[in-house]
Amino acid sequence: MSIAISALTPPDAPLLVLGIESSCDETGVALYDRRGGLLAHEIFTQIEMHRVYGGVVPELASRDHVRRVLPLTRAVLASAGRQLSELDGIAYTAGPGLIGALLVGAGVAQALAFGLDIPAVGVHHMEAHLLAPMLEPDPPDFPFLALLVSGGHTMLVDVEGLGRYRVLGESLDDAAGEAFDKTAKLLGLGYPGGPAVEALAAHGNPSRFRFPRPMTDRPGLDFSFSGLKTFTATTARQHAADPAAAADIARAFSDAVVDTFVIKCRRALKQTGRRTLLVAGGVSANRALRLALGELGEEMKVAVRYPALAFCTDNGAMVAYAGCLRLAAGVRNGPSFSVRPRWSLEDLAPPGAG
Repeated sequence: MSIAISALTPPDAPLLVLGIESSCDETGVALYDRRGGLLAHEIFTQIEMHRVYGGVVPELASRDHVRRVLPLTRAVLASAGRQLSELDGIAYTAGPGLIGALLVGAGVAQALAFGLDIPAVGVHHMEAHLLAPMLEPDPPDFPFLALLVSGGHTMLVDVEGLGRYRVLGESLDDAAGEAFDKTAKLLGLGYPGGPAVEALAAHGNPSRFRFPRPMTDRPGLDFSFSGLKTFTATTARQHAADPAAAADIARAFSDAVVDTFVIKCRRALKQTGRRTLLVAGGVSANRALRLALGELGEEMKVAVRYPALAFCTDNGAMVAYAGCLRLAAGVRNGPSFSVRPRWSLEDLAPPGAG
């Protein structure tokens, strides 16, 4: 896979970048070459470890990252036929995320960079998701509208270029992925919730229940899924004696979330005039959402773009790519580093600004 990085990259820019992702419950490591594209990537998911608790346990997540980062790094280098000594830079997720988990990836990255005497750069997790579709053979061009939907974040972003982001709307409470997980728990489906709710919803009757489409009856582009979760819980209690109701409830919940995204995306596309809608984050793998946004794209004559399914969830490839862009533009972090469990996308700036 060969991907151009555009005029942002000067001829003497770093060529080979190791990316480390450790913001939550996936350990991702990847190797990205400016000229050769993505050379190798590995992901280890902690789903089985956290399943018994019904969600991510931060301390357990951090400890598992400690166990996985270096073996995955060795595996990626071996797969690509490269050595640590060949690296030109290292990128790591600096936030937002679980602070202990972030510190593992950041600490390993900074230690490697110091030992190899190469630059390191901390990457914003949501910027990495936003840029993940650029890993595709025919990457979209700036500017575009982005819908970022994951377990921790839901937002609409107007993207003019690298670091030039304007958040148009975001969730005021639960993120969409979090709402899926909580709904799965209500329905006894276990963890992770998104795929489980999607699978059950495929067998549900779309006409039996109609759930509210939150915040679509008022102006603006913000989201709210807490009330929808409560409505789902109330409906589940009312029909607890009916074993067939779970699939119908899952379908009604899923339809409500998808319709909400379609309504908000249509509104944002009209507001911004953008001709490309980029959808990224773990929830972007949802098939019903992809189908509905595809129909919206055809209706509005807008291109709808996604990352590959392997890069919808957290991964090292998106971090390596985002880091390569910023390292190529001269962005560096010193050996004294910090991570940010909360970090607004709008706090980022284009390389060289300020």
